[in-house]
Amino acid sequence: MHDTAKYLIHADITAAGVVERSDVVGAVFGQTEGLLGEELDLRDLQDSKKVGRIDVEIRSEGGQSFGQITVASGLDRVETAILAAALETIEQVGPCRAEIAVSDIEDVRSAKRREVVDRATELLAEFEAHSVQTEDIVETVRQRARVEDISEYEGLPAGPRVEDSDAIVVVEGRADVLQLLKYGVKNAIAVEGTDIPEAVANLTKERTVTAFLDGDRGGDLILKELAQVGEVDHVAVAPRGRSVEELSRREAMTALRDKVPYDVFADADSVEAIHEEAARADGSEVAAAQAQVPSGDATETGSDPADASPGEPAEAAADGQTDDPVTLSDHVDAVIRAESGTVRLLDSDLTVLAEGDAEDVVSLVAEASGTPTTIVLDDTCSQKVLDVAAQRGVDVVVATGDGDYVKQPTSVQVRTIG
Repeated sequence: MHDTAKYLIHADITAAGVVERSDVVGAVFGQTEGLLGEELDLRDLQDSKKVGRIDVEIRSEGGQSFGQITVASGLDRVETAILAAALETIEQVGPCRAEIAVSDIEDVRSAKRREVVDRATELLAEFEAHSVQTEDIVETVRQRARVEDISEYEGLPAGPRVEDSDAIVVVEGRADVLQLLKYGVKNAIAVEGTDIPEAVANLTKERTVTAFLDGDRGGDLILKELAQVGEVDHVAVAPRGRSVEELSRREAMTALRDKVPYDVFADADSVEAIHEEAARADGSEVAAAQAQVPSGDATETGSDPADASPGEPAEAAADGQTDDPVTLSDHVDAVIRAESGTVRLLDSDLTVLAEGDAEDVVSLVAEASGTPTTIVLDDTCSQKVLDVAAQRGVDVVVATGDGDYVKQPTSVQVRTIG
């Protein structure tokens, strides 16, 4: 009956003596018989399945009995309330004086509605948490593929290129390795605690080493021990109080790009003073330190931070340039005004993420590992260019002219250079 009941009558019973369940049930039937007329006779209601069985839980303590009565009702609200009130007229159970008080009439359907609402809310949250927007599919697949590349080196979490790379990035834990893998850094290895493993110490003596540790006391201690048992060439400074696994792509890549020689770090009075010391350091020394980190995000082709040859800027190696443009106008001059027939993808710092033939602009933007914010194109801006730009989150497209647009996304600004 509970499965089909509309209401549940809950009542408390107190008896001045020891009584059992059968005594309570007998009193309910006996003392309500004829009280409510034939239409609400309790036995007839049970026979017609309009009232369920009477559930009684009773216990005795110190010569008294206490318990709860539950009656399932398929009647309407008025009839159920009358039946509940009839229970309170019972004054004796077995040989003992007794008192019954209805504590609650529960609307079973209302409770089920609450359960439906609660469960529906949970299901919606789970659905939204696991749903992938169309524009995120490429990046989601790319990041998962990178995470699956995590391997081990001498039992320690490491990127797949630690074995054969000339340079490595030393981080604290597995989560840091995973985070850097998402950003395309495949030559990171974790020390897994303040006790530097011998395998890492030996590895640092054979490779160019960048320590990229959390910006807290633990990171400072690990760096000191790493310098004592191994060799550290450069230090990438995480923001004070932040861990590597918390950093966004831009924050992580900026920290790696701005790494400084270890001796500059060791001589600095504080983390905040490191960049000031680096600015006063010998130009060639700092340039050599920064040369091993790409100016933009690492690409999937294996261009990892701390993995380029000393003295060879990663951006110059990628783009065949010796001087990086520093303004958007410089990029416009080099691409559009020079009639180069090419396209450049730039990040928010105007760093070149990728470059190629103008006719390949759609595939270049779609497959870019980083997130370009500006496209400089020596060609007209077509509808396909606008669509892929909006999909990848591009803010500005600079082109030689406007194409025939069916729909221009409001999130993308188009600038033309005559």
